[in-house]
Amino acid sequence: MRNRSRQTEAFVVMILTPAAAAAAAAAMSGLNSSSVDPVDASTSLSPSSSWGLSEELSNSSWEPAVRMTPELQPAAPEVSLWHMALCVTGTLISCENALVIAVLFYTPTLRAPMFVLIGSLAAADLLAGLGLVLNFVFTYLAAGSPEPVSLLSAALLVSAFSASVLNILAITVDRYLSLYNALTYHTERTLTFTYVMVLFIWLSCVTLGLLPALGWNCLRDESACSICKPVTKSNAVALAVAFLLVFALMMQLYLQICKIAFRHAQQIAVQHQFLAISTTKGVSTLSAILCAFGACWLPFAMYSIVADSSYPAVYTYATVLPATCGSVINPVIYAFRNPDIQKSLWMACCGCVPSNLLLRPRASSDV
Repeated sequence: MRNRSRQTEAFVVMILTPAAAAAAAAAMSGLNSSSVDPVDASTSLSPSSSWGLSEELSNSSWEPAVRMTPELQPAAPEVSLWHMALCVTGTLISCENALVIAVLFYTPTLRAPMFVLIGSLAAADLLAGLGLVLNFVFTYLAAGSPEPVSLLSAALLVSAFSASVLNILAITVDRYLSLYNALTYHTERTLTFTYVMVLFIWLSCVTLGLLPALGWNCLRDESACSICKPVTKSNAVALAVAFLLVFALMMQLYLQICKIAFRHAQQIAVQHQFLAISTTKGVSTLSAILCAFGACWLPFAMYSIVADSSYPAVYTYATVLPATCGSVINPVIYAFRNPDIQKSLWMACCGCVPSNLLLRPRASSDV
């Protein structure tokens, strides 16, 4: 009996922590000194004493101090299909506009004022695409990001998309003036004036983007949030109304461009048939450009006026996604359709220029 007790004592000492082993050893020595029979020993070990031993075993040092059960482990946020679509759209926007900026930067002949405006539009859309990607990263890869990160993301997106819309307006104004004052505008329009206009656009848009960071946000009052947190409802309505004014001005300018194009076609009798066909095609292109711009931005602008943060998020995503697609088609409309940029792309990719591109006539829809 004594040998068996000593073996049990040694086994318990090996598996228990130092404190538990000392307690068990003392208990074993007490059992040995009292010379209790096996039957008495089994009866003296009550269920409570055996439960205490299991607790000591469960709290021993060879097990982790805190066991992360599946219920306690933090669950990774489920990736939304809307967020994934916005991230993919942002990546596509970034790649397209990075290509436009690279072509303009590495082609010395593309330094005219209109290419400065195209480059400014491409830079705005590039920042918008990067903002969409960063917003995805902050949402899923840096969950629980602090308030400054949220404000930075909002500032980047508001500034970039505002600059994109205003640069489109500037290109439209430049196109209208180049037709309205066709004989003198190209000599009066200077690079200095264009750079000043671009600088004014960016300063205005950066100021709009910094408004949430300067205190005009809804982080302390959820009821004041717009559909795009942390932008307040009042700021969102102001931006939407400003966009509607810009869109109305663009419609008026494109209408005047169409009238001027038709008038020029009628004044030249010798080339009347050729110019009539070219002008009709240009008007159709301008109409498609304006319709695409309105289809992308009007749903989001109208929804920003009538909705707030209490509305279902699915409606917000359903209007935001088409608005971001506007930055996808901007390079196609304003850059890749331009004959000079097309020539530069052909030279960079193939080292030659197709003959049909060299003989292509200028249309009223060309930037």
